[in-house]
Amino acid sequence: MKNANVLLSCVFAGFSLFGLQLARAADHMIDMYYYGPDGFYYYAPSDLSVPQGDTISWVNSDYYPYGGHSATSGSGGTPDGLWDSHLVANQGDTYTLDTSAISPGTYPYFCTVDAYYGMAGTLTITAVVNNPPSVSITNPAVGAKFLAPANITLKASASETGGSITNVQFFSGATSLGNVTTAPFNFTVNNLGAGNYSFTAKAFDSLGVTTNSAAVNIFVLTNATITSAALLTGGSFQFTLKGIAGQPYAIEASSNLLNWSALITNVAPANVFSVTDATSTNAVRRFYRTRQDF
Repeated sequence: MKNANVLLSCVFAGFSLFGLQLARAADHMIDMYYYGPDGFYYYAPSDLSVPQGDTISWVNSDYYPYGGHSATSGSGGTPDGLWDSHLVANQGDTYTLDTSAISPGTYPYFCTVDAYYGMAGTLTITAVVNNPPSVSITNPAVGAKFLAPANITLKASASETGGSITNVQFFSGATSLGNVTTAPFNFTVNNLGAGNYSFTAKAFDSLGVTTNSAAVNIFVLTNATITSAALLTGGSFQFTLKGIAGQPYAIEASSNLLNWSALITNVAPANVFSVTDATSTNAVRRFYRTRQDF
């Protein structure tokens, strides 16, 4: 009678708040003069182009009080109701307009006090173009293997053109692990149990645009067990391997516990699956071991 002696030997080689900060809008100043360095009755500058979301401050900069000025949207002396500073009467007084709610375009405006003298200007509001940030996980490498329980430092590289990175959020699958608001964007996860993990990083820029990184899949390994050895009709041995679905296992066989030969390398189709050794029909006895290498 053949003996199905089963040896378990698992060999491991190797080692081991969400914050969103919106961009600060810029403030632009327009001087209003009855009499100034460049003549009479004018805005300085008279034509201004700004990104949507910036603020405009019209300042009464007259050297002497002559009744004040206004900055009123419209043309030909007719207001269109988009904005109206009303009278900015005294030297140093200011009217401020937030352009966040105004659609991109070019808008004429005038001084209701001095429109007769041609005191007018134009404000052009441009659309803000924000390219999405770029982000990638630089550590660990795709397919990296660790021994459970594992402490793994996730590292992400994130950059932005024309803005700034305000936050990088790390995920394991759909579960948020945590956030890092300043570079370097590193986050350590501790005591990971055996299993397969898919990590991603999500970068946020200063205008609220986000980008998700490509997933990095890694393995955290643990001992697998070989059980339920049986001799089949025809002389083959069969046994059950208990591991983790999706992880690679190398199964080796020996007749003397000294010399081992590769039997099969397999990605586990399930946490528990059967292995049949069809090469054992002429063996008197057989030992098996399974291994996962880093």
